[in-house]
Amino acid sequence: MIRISSYRTPDWRPLLLATCVVGLACDRSTAPLTAPGVSAELAQARQRQITDLRYGFALTIPAQRDAPIQGVADLHFTFRESWRPLVIDFVNPGERVNEVRVGGQLVEYQATDDHIVIAPEDLSDGATTVTVHFTAGDESLNRNRDFLYTLFVPDRARFALPVFDQPDLKARVTLTLTVPEGWVAVGNGAEATGATGARTYRFVETEPIPTYLIAFAAGRFRIEEAERNGRRMRMFHRETDAARVARNRDAIFDLHAAALAWLEEYTGIPYPFGKFDFVAVPSFQYGGMEHPGSVFYRAASLFLEPTATQTEELGRASLIAHETAHMWFGDLVTMRWFNDVWMKEVFANFMAAKIVNPSFPEVNHELRFLLAHYPAAYAVDRTAGANPIRQELGNLNEAGSLYGAIIYQKAPIVMRQLEQRVGTDAFRDGLRTYLERYRFGTATWPDLIAVLNPLTRDDLDAWSDVWVESARRPIVTTSLQIGGDTVAQVGWSQHDPDSLGLLWPQRLNPTFVYADTIRRFALDLTRRRAMLPGARGAPSPLFVLANGDGLPYGRFVPDSLSMSGLVQHLPTVSDEIVRAAGWLTLWDAMLEGRLPPMTLLDVALRLLASESSELTDQRVLGDLRDLYWRFLTPVTRQTVAPGLETFLWTQLVRAPTRSLKATYLNAYRDVALTPAALGRLERLWSGAARIRDLPLAERDLTALAQQLAVREVSGSAQILRVQLSRVTDPDRRARFEFVMPALSSDSTIRDAFFASLADPANREHEPWVLEAVGFLHHPLRAERAERYILPSLDMLEEIQRTGDIFFPLGWLNATLDGHNTPSAAGMVRGFLGDHPQLPAPLRGKLLQAADELYRSAGIVFGTAG
Repeated sequence: MIRISSYRTPDWRPLLLATCVVGLACDRSTAPLTAPGVSAELAQARQRQITDLRYGFALTIPAQRDAPIQGVADLHFTFRESWRPLVIDFVNPGERVNEVRVGGQLVEYQATDDHIVIAPEDLSDGATTVTVHFTAGDESLNRNRDFLYTLFVPDRARFALPVFDQPDLKARVTLTLTVPEGWVAVGNGAEATGATGARTYRFVETEPIPTYLIAFAAGRFRIEEAERNGRRMRMFHRETDAARVARNRDAIFDLHAAALAWLEEYTGIPYPFGKFDFVAVPSFQYGGMEHPGSVFYRAASLFLEPTATQTEELGRASLIAHETAHMWFGDLVTMRWFNDVWMKEVFANFMAAKIVNPSFPEVNHELRFLLAHYPAAYAVDRTAGANPIRQELGNLNEAGSLYGAIIYQKAPIVMRQLEQRVGTDAFRDGLRTYLERYRFGTATWPDLIAVLNPLTRDDLDAWSDVWVESARRPIVTTSLQIGGDTVAQVGWSQHDPDSLGLLWPQRLNPTFVYADTIRRFALDLTRRRAMLPGARGAPSPLFVLANGDGLPYGRFVPDSLSMSGLVQHLPTVSDEIVRAAGWLTLWDAMLEGRLPPMTLLDVALRLLASESSELTDQRVLGDLRDLYWRFLTPVTRQTVAPGLETFLWTQLVRAPTRSLKATYLNAYRDVALTPAALGRLERLWSGAARIRDLPLAERDLTALAQQLAVREVSGSAQILRVQLSRVTDPDRRARFEFVMPALSSDSTIRDAFFASLADPANREHEPWVLEAVGFLHHPLRAERAERYILPSLDMLEEIQRTGDIFFPLGWLNATLDGHNTPSAAGMVRGFLGDHPQLPAPLRGKLLQAADELYRSAGIVFGTAG
């Protein structure tokens, strides 16, 4: 198999020859290099033209949200190949550029697509300064009434600022912001000066960073300061609940300090970016964003409620560790092109899993790694839209489609396999070499493999070709023969679900489970079949799991004896990893149609009744909700509901910790259907009933009000109005108001709300939109909501152009997750058939989002999956 990278050719001459032949790069015509976005060809050409890059930006932010932001950009660099035009990236330059100067001299320029093009006759080799007076674009400035913040990843710096918007042109950046009275500001660099009145903030020059990491926020923020290990840190936030801030403040600073100390020790490199600030942004599009010197977080991810579950506390610690790890992996050393964006994400997740362990000694971290990564990765790898970890990319305007569970969840699994092959200490030493060799520069995945290859006898190039460069997962089937009461023969075979002949080399630790013990063996599965002679003669087990230690990756198909043993005995197994891995195996079997949903529901209830790990409780309860709404018929659901509600409430009352009580309350709230359950939820919301040892916070009461409304209980509109009056924080109140129409019992109001989303201006707050769309498509409203499916799919390409990186897949999931009918599945199939030119990355995302819809329609209604 021949793989052609989108950005590996170091030599400009082949591209130069091709463009000169057609006469498009040897004169002022730059059409092939100035197409919309930032093409790989343009990036390659500029990487040869430009060195020693520095940016200076000065912006004046008016008090009125709708007033334009005026700015001046100074681009300083050493220029080569001045016989070629200079192409600067800036969206809508014809409307937004006021003037351009080169070396102080006013010059004419061409505004084409997303670029400012300066002709060769205005350029010369050597030190060059280009000054652009411009009106900043609002698309990536996230302007609100009294604050704004940037979000430039992956290629959205050019929406606001004139830049060379590619990751391998890293630059030192200085920034000056003039902001309204009463506002504060934060940027990548340390603050140099400040003034009163119309405040002007000047931030000192940064270390070299790529444009997607340039960041600033300004507005009415409060500032918390702390010092840890001799380092001053500041947290900017808009939280109005002083008790919530006080309850979380020290933990937030402590987690950052612990992550920084761990990473400095592991990498051998001190924190490389000077000052360390972070900003808690209301309804931030992502969990966090790793801007050096100014990390941004979703505020709700930092400020936890008293009812936070163990998973939420672990999630906050992991998020902070993830973003802190990026300071080294992604910020210090940056991928050369966004086809390797996964590298920064895999190391951030991989390191985060290591960092949080000491802070949570009571947690089984092997279990946590299994449950945090494998289910999400499997949810993509089992689909027809699965993609490799490392993907091709021709233009940065398509980079958002690269993101997803494969790079965030599968890649850390693969990286852990790599660490095992190289050895823990050698792997760490290799990473230290890699970081030192490419510090403040850029690198590729082959660059890292070249560092690690001498440290192992394994052929890492061949290993990478299947695990990193190829999609999907192996199907690993157990073959077990019992003779009398002992094992006569046991082995495993693997095959490629796409019949491409791929083999996934990995180490299995097959686990034999008995009534009172387990026994693990070791096996290298490097060929299509492998036997385990050492197990011959062992007592007949209750079941065998190829993935019983939680490490192997694939679709594991048990033999018939093991399948029945899993169903019967899994809840009684003493080992936490085996129980979790067994559950994932049974979930796969249900999705493949080899295990009836009602049988799996019975296993879930028996498992939850005796489960000792809250992590597994969280996983099984999440899958139980999916099973309940998507894989049961409405009649079966109504039959099951009373018993399920009673079980969940009993588990809630018996739960020994507040965290586990909250976990069960969330599940009970989400599945409640009977009048008795809805009445109990309404009494909890009104305060007429309480749960012992579980005080309900604003978040809980809001969720209760929303779930009551979507079930259209009597007086639901009044419940929403009362809950709105309870929300005093202006940012949370604005979100609640936005979502309310999607909860209305009046279908015409819901229809009008959905129609309003066709305007990109009404999709500005993406987390709000996704929450609302999820309520529109709630399973109880799915039949009527089918009318929204095709219009939602018709908007997909426009959403890709205007939204942030996670929004297209989020939009698809929110649209399809509530549906399980053949008619809904047929709409998606019809759309795909009618749109053969849909870009491949978007087609893949749609196939990923539709996979459970296809499967549930087949399982519940007997249609072809």
